[in-house]
Amino acid sequence: MYDELIAPPRVLLGPGPSEANARVLKAMTTPMLGYLDTKFVEVMDDTVALLRQVFGTTNRLTFPVSGTGTAGMEAALTNVIEPGDGVVVGINGYFGERIADIATRCGGAVTTVQAEWGTHIPAERIAEAVEKTTTPKLVALVHAETSTGILQPLTDAIEIAHDSGALFLADCVTSLGGQPVDMDARGIDIAYSCTQKCLAAPPGLSPISFSERAVDVIRTRKTPIQSFYLDMTLLENYWHGDTRGYHHTVSMSMIYALREALRVVLEEGLAARYARHELNARALLAGAEAINLQPAAEAGYRAPMLTTLRIPEGIDDATIRKQLITDYGIEIGAGLGIFGGKAWRIGLMGESANERNVMLVLNALEKLLIASGHNVEPGTAAHAAAKVY
Repeated sequence: MYDELIAPPRVLLGPGPSEANARVLKAMTTPMLGYLDTKFVEVMDDTVALLRQVFGTTNRLTFPVSGTGTAGMEAALTNVIEPGDGVVVGINGYFGERIADIATRCGGAVTTVQAEWGTHIPAERIAEAVEKTTTPKLVALVHAETSTGILQPLTDAIEIAHDSGALFLADCVTSLGGQPVDMDARGIDIAYSCTQKCLAAPPGLSPISFSERAVDVIRTRKTPIQSFYLDMTLLENYWHGDTRGYHHTVSMSMIYALREALRVVLEEGLAARYARHELNARALLAGAEAINLQPAAEAGYRAPMLTTLRIPEGIDDATIRKQLITDYGIEIGAGLGIFGGKAWRIGLMGESANERNVMLVLNALEKLLIASGHNVEPGTAAHAAAKVY
């Protein structure tokens, strides 16, 4: 016999999932409805209206894709890219590489703009790549790179894309709900995210939005969209059609959860939520630097939702992370890609972005580092963080 599942207590301070709001978890227990039930259609419409506010858009084609953030990435790319299309992708981390990989699988003629991991991509480098691309169709950047903690500036790159006639895509998996996306004000044509980071819901959906320019590109393409499951021309009939038509069975529980998560976000207020993420990130970094944990992300371009810290010489990455779990119930993230074994990723996203968690992780890290021979004075990290608050 298998016992009832009881999850151990954890403080989730990795790159995702983050802590889910209690109201969101309660919403998931709402009874099932048919996927075309008129009441469920109302729930879908509510969710879309709330998403538009958080994305900062009036785009009609806005809804959550069934799947995690990578499903949103695939949906964004497979719907607009046709074989031979010119695509420029900025890469300064793991997820820029993933965009380039999927764009190549779609048959795109991909030009990459490479920058060192932990640094931003200068706009002039993007401009050079666009100029060298014959009839560029899409320029894609990761807004907040989850592997490095870099917050990439978008404004100049959007202008460069539009001046060339290309669409602009922003990967907002880590930024939505923690930093302004402002699709319409900035001119972002395609954006996607996930539910398990700054929106503070469980994983399972990928919010996505397409501008009218992007929709026109989808509708006038010459070849079939490479995915049935992620075909926007089919999905829009379910999410936005005057007569809703079946495409696939969506996760009612996750849509209930997302609807409630978005209500929580907007009740706090977007400006207040962004400020909370900024404040706690500053406190975390102050405490970390006080015990000689240096940020891996370039100064002036650090994402407040995720802080990447270089692991000191002589400190074993896996040992410290295991001790954080076993001794304190705290989860932080390992380094990804070339940062594997060389950096820790600490996420302060959504519900997890609070003073209590900052102090918990700083005190725990400090004690474990001292026990490992790292020369710091006890209480240094908390004292430095407290000054920020």
